[in-house]
Amino acid sequence: MRTRIVLALVALGATVGGAGLAAAATVPAAGPITTLANGNFDWTRPQTAATGLTVPWGLAFLPDGSALVSERNSARVLRIPPGQQPQQVATINGVSATGEAGLLGLAVSPTYGQDGFVYAYFTSASDNRIVRFTLAAPQTQTPILTGLARASIHDGGRIAFGPDGMLYAGVGDAGNTANAQNPQSRNGKILRMRPDGSTPPDNPTAGSLVYSLGHRNVQGLAWDSSGRLYASEFGQNTWDEVNYIVPGGNYGWPTVEGRAGDSRFRDPIVQWTTAEASPSGAAVDGNTLLVAALRGTRLWQVPLNGSGGAGTPTAQLTGQYGRLRTVAVGPDGYLWVMTSNRDGRGTPAATDDRILRFPPVGTVPTSTASPVPTVITTSPPVTTPPPAGACSVSYQLNQWSNGFTANVTVTNNGGAINGWALTWSFAGNQQITNAWNSTVTQSGTAVTARNASWNASIPAGGTANFGFQATYSGTNARPAEFRLNNTVCTAT
Repeated sequence: MRTRIVLALVALGATVGGAGLAAAATVPAAGPITTLANGNFDWTRPQTAATGLTVPWGLAFLPDGSALVSERNSARVLRIPPGQQPQQVATINGVSATGEAGLLGLAVSPTYGQDGFVYAYFTSASDNRIVRFTLAAPQTQTPILTGLARASIHDGGRIAFGPDGMLYAGVGDAGNTANAQNPQSRNGKILRMRPDGSTPPDNPTAGSLVYSLGHRNVQGLAWDSSGRLYASEFGQNTWDEVNYIVPGGNYGWPTVEGRAGDSRFRDPIVQWTTAEASPSGAAVDGNTLLVAALRGTRLWQVPLNGSGGAGTPTAQLTGQYGRLRTVAVGPDGYLWVMTSNRDGRGTPAATDDRILRFPPVGTVPTSTASPVPTVITTSPPVTTPPPAGACSVSYQLNQWSNGFTANVTVTNNGGAINGWALTWSFAGNQQITNAWNSTVTQSGTAVTARNASWNASIPAGGTANFGFQATYSGTNARPAEFRLNNTVCTAT
């Protein structure tokens, strides 16, 4: 029960927060909640994308739908093409893996189609650093940020590109608590930088990469559809946290841990005991923040209220797969979850460490090894067709050698409708194997995607979004025409 979200580059409004740092124009003003995805995944129907890994840590996706995975101790980067086994594609030079240190986060350039860059955060013998490289020449690794204090604990390590195109990094305090409140130190911070590692001119303090301070060990970074940033953070002995991050915000460590009501600092929007969480990776699906818990051996679902706050979290997968390190929503629409049971603190199963994929509720999962075409037959009624020429369709592909996923956005430029069907014909031998946020039937080349129960209404000027996965051979031309309730739409 959800709609896929595509984050666009957005102009973000200025917000003031924090001690001793000016505000940057990178966080939007609070607004009404946008009812989109709700983070509902089918926890009973996991698929296994990989087994036999040793401390997988970073997870990022290429435009073709492949996953890139880092192994903390081996310094390997693995590629998992859709429906295939992992392939080693790089080894990061100079990784020093001790304790919590090693090869940590990965990020893929938002302009990968033009530059081919992959980014990695890792611990060397002397520091923590970020490098970038291409899969075409993985042995050439160019540092873009060096000199972050390293330790066997609290190295942070999560990196991610925000909707503003900037690279963000969660950097731990490296076991020196004083780092977190020292604005001259880059440890105990969330950093924000250009893709080449230079300082954006609108950062909170001119010439500084520091975006927020007062952090102990941030390992989760995720944005909602309005561009708000949320971070998961390890506490010490009492409280683990989820924080709504504003530019220049001071989050209190080591002066406070958890909610303190101290006007000098920003309180977390969620806190757990350390036994319940030890939160690492985080992802947003619509209005739900998903947080992977290590010591808590569970996945937390945190409802977001659309203005930087949160409701009551609920736990999923408690104790089923052990320690959970990383979580991400893939381009296939599934929730990817990585275990961390071989990190010296878990009890590994024979197949650990694993990467699992959980399908959205309402989809028919297929095997990751050999997808089987599935016809989805539920057909909600269609009413009130829009006037002629009053719709447009965006059809975005992520394609690989014999398969693809498509993200389809329908915009209703006419009067409000309740119940819809989008029809088209493929030009080749494309065969849909599963879908999300719509019910799909295919007969030969003809396809009909009908609304699900929760997205039947499209107001005037509103949109509906759905996606599907399919196979093909030869060429994969986009459909020539789309019809919404039998009205021809403009292709965008």
